[in-house]
Amino acid sequence: MTIVLYGIPNCDTVKKARAWLAAQGVAYDFHDFKKQGLPPQRLDRWLAALGRDRLLNRQGLTWRKLDAAQQAAAADDAGARALMLAQTSVIKRPVVEWDAASVTVGFDTDVWQAHIGR
Repeated sequence: MTIVLYGIPNCDTVKKARAWLAAQGVAYDFHDFKKQGLPPQRLDRWLAALGRDRLLNRQGLTWRKLDAAQQAAAADDAGARALMLAQTSVIKRPVVEWDAASVTVGFDTDVWQAHIGR
């Protein structure tokens, strides 16, 4: 399986992550949430592996722009899933699928080093 990095291209953390992978000589595919959307089964896999609290970015601008009712609706798994599918910008970035069994969220060079085996 090819490494797939999910995010949006103008996100600073995604930019750093992509630059780091390039500097390490690691090939990957980039999936742009804004242009390509997010397949529901992909999000389901991430939620099962990481949980909604790790995936839902409650610090970002998109979250802060939501009204109180929208934020409250994301308090359970079904509501958080619906919100993340409707507004992919509320997902912490980047999400990386390293292989069929491993997915991470965020950019942590120590964790990433372990995944690329260097």
